[in-house]
Amino acid sequence: MKKIIFLLCLMGLYVAHQGYACTNFIVGKKASTDGSVICSYNADDYGMFQYLCLYPAAKHAQGEMRQIYDWDTNVYHGEIPEAAETYHVIGNINEWQVTIGETTYGGREEMVDSTGIIDYGSLIYIALQRSKTAREAIQVMTTLTETYGYNSEGETFTICDPNEAWIMEMMGKGPGSKGVVWVAMRIPDDAICAHANQSRIGKFNMKDKDNVLYSKDVVKYARKMGWFTGKDADFSWKDAYAKPDFSGRRYCDARVWAFFRHFDKGFDRYLPWALGKDPNAEDMPLWIVPNRKLSVKDVEMCMRDHYEGTPLALDSTTIGGGIWEMPYRPTPLSFEVDGVKCFNERPTSTQQTGFTYVSQMRSWLPRQIGGVLWFGNDDANMVPYTPIYCCNKVQPECYNTPGADDITFSDCNAFWVCNWVSNMVYPRYSQMFPSLKAVRDSLEQSYFGQQGLIEQLAKQFCEKSDSLGVEFLTEYSNQKAQEMLTRWKQLATYLIVKYNDMTVRPEKNGKFLRTETGQGARVKRPGYPKSYAREYIKQTGDKYKQP
Repeated sequence: MKKIIFLLCLMGLYVAHQGYACTNFIVGKKASTDGSVICSYNADDYGMFQYLCLYPAAKHAQGEMRQIYDWDTNVYHGEIPEAAETYHVIGNINEWQVTIGETTYGGREEMVDSTGIIDYGSLIYIALQRSKTAREAIQVMTTLTETYGYNSEGETFTICDPNEAWIMEMMGKGPGSKGVVWVAMRIPDDAICAHANQSRIGKFNMKDKDNVLYSKDVVKYARKMGWFTGKDADFSWKDAYAKPDFSGRRYCDARVWAFFRHFDKGFDRYLPWALGKDPNAEDMPLWIVPNRKLSVKDVEMCMRDHYEGTPLALDSTTIGGGIWEMPYRPTPLSFEVDGVKCFNERPTSTQQTGFTYVSQMRSWLPRQIGGVLWFGNDDANMVPYTPIYCCNKVQPECYNTPGADDITFSDCNAFWVCNWVSNMVYPRYSQMFPSLKAVRDSLEQSYFGQQGLIEQLAKQFCEKSDSLGVEFLTEYSNQKAQEMLTRWKQLATYLIVKYNDMTVRPEKNGKFLRTETGQGARVKRPGYPKSYAREYIKQTGDKYKQP
């Protein structure tokens, strides 16, 4: 996401970062527990209000044009010819189970084509409407930007279908160029990959035509600009166009490191790279073969990561999280105190997430059933992922609420209700989060528990008529989303009663206790957590010691 842009200068490279927003994880079909291709996306940006978009399949007359409005700013860029046929898209998945996500890494400022028509967000949704496979999406995306220009900074795209997973990086070639340089690599089926606002592709095998695709001038352009002088075989995309600096490693690649280390016991060897301070640290591989296979649930939990159990952990060892040990930090990431420049950690799970998803793509099922977008409308840690099937014809009202926007609250809208709950929990995290987590996990467990039966019934409906199957899955998906909203409203009222005034009201078997006279039972007053109390007294000395 691109709203906050600042430039960093390192060794003559100008790198623009967008608030270090967004995280993508990728799982090949032989690296998943059930043969699914899986990918995820936290769409992060402060102040961003997002809904679950929908583009119905359509036929277009010759000469019909499509207007392009910037996905971030809504600024009009121009228009392009419509395709003769466009496919059904809901969220970031289409009817063929093609899924596309992104993270912005910025790269060299002078490569941005301010005159280009297509921005990265528009490019994603146009490609989803025009592609049946990941490879076709790559062709559509690169052809469009080479024809009409690319009006965005350096971008890493996740592009997947039920059979293949790809990572592609793209940059413009300067104002008025109407062109791009790009490289795309297929992730091995038995591997996992990730990117998080830092360019990840280094050297690539230009002879591997089956698994590596790139623009014809990907090296030539860097030579022309004086950014590379070696042999073609030694060319590194990120070294030429977006060389990692401290912020690119600590704020961005550290999230990749945190994901990989869950599935490789030896991955802490790359901790010096993630810490960002050692210029000679060993760089991480683009992908790894995990030590166990991943499920959708595994990926969901990794999207909720705060560096727990690592030297970067946002835990009770510091006072940064406040009294109740919040694993979140205020922004901006960098700040200055008495002339000393400091920074906060930037984990995968962040309060700035507008929406999050984990996409599950399965080749052995009818395509209407095979693609599931597990979707949430807030910080992944603070919401349950509800199932949205790729054939959904109508969005759940809670994910597309009339009248709701970034400055208009609605209790019918998931973004606002989920943020309402999250913002109650954040400042009293260790006290209140267990209650949220119990509800979140219970809902997700019920969705996973029902999935097999629901899909079996959907197959039976599809055998009679595709439209019956689609109608069934649409109703199911929308019902689960609306039930989640109802349960989250109940959670909101529960939390205010349970934890009012920093106390804890006792309950038993899900009901608040009352006295014999009918009043609420006496509240408990837990006071400071021990770790915070110790640090508090340490800092204040004898000031609050009782005589």
